[in-house]
Amino acid sequence: MFTTSPGVTGVTPDHYAGLIIQPVQGESVAFQVTTQLTTDATRTHLPIVQEDAGAAWTREGDDIPVEDATLGEEVVIPAKVAGLTVVSSELAEDSNPQAQQIVGDGLARSIARKVDAAFYGSLPHPAPRGLEAVPGIHAVTAGKKWTNLDAFLEAIAAAETVGATLTSFTAHPTDALALAQLKEQTGSNRPLLAPDPTMPTRRVIAGVPLYVSPAVTPGTVWGLPKDRVFVVLRRDVKVDVSADAYFQSDQVAVRGTMRVGFGYPHRAAITKVTLTP
Repeated sequence: MFTTSPGVTGVTPDHYAGLIIQPVQGESVAFQVTTQLTTDATRTHLPIVQEDAGAAWTREGDDIPVEDATLGEEVVIPAKVAGLTVVSSELAEDSNPQAQQIVGDGLARSIARKVDAAFYGSLPHPAPRGLEAVPGIHAVTAGKKWTNLDAFLEAIAAAETVGATLTSFTAHPTDALALAQLKEQTGSNRPLLAPDPTMPTRRVIAGVPLYVSPAVTPGTVWGLPKDRVFVVLRRDVKVDVSADAYFQSDQVAVRGTMRVGFGYPHRAAITKVTLTP
């Protein structure tokens, strides 16, 4: 940790995980719906099986046919995302866990919003490539408005066709509300979406949890298999503290930086459900 503020002892390198990593993981939907890989390397190579190795029925004693798998790879280069929060000198110097949590929560919210915006969107460089910019994703059209769950059943079946299982849907809050308001039938007040027994405030679509994020484009719902989509996190998370810019107000700036990238080694297993214009 770098600091130009003498006496700032509350925020220390030992607290990186609790101050930045863990809160971001809890705030960011992208971290919740993907598999996380942590690395010290600047590049991570994800293997892609473009065609499985062959198999055949053979007579006892006969040679087994040799047919190698066709392999490729996707290279993920984590990019830097940073958050900045300004707090009082007293709060930065406070070693009380609650005070540290206040600082960490502000940084986590800022970084998590940027991570989700990149993951569900198509932001320019240096942000990593998001879902909106990934080719080869399976597309499902749901009509002009949400009236039933048929498009999501189609998305689940499409993933199963390529050997994957969708483990999450993620929608914009307006679409999540529209889906939550669907009823089982005309005249019924019973919602079409089922509750998630493990999280009563969350809903499920045909057994698949529905997440909500304002980073998702309205009219779009993403279906993801967790084991086929990756968030790559570099270990060199940093917390920098400085009072230089806020000397007159006796405040301290706390900056958190982390490096994150995304990998999509099985794009055909990802489904984009969209409303037609």
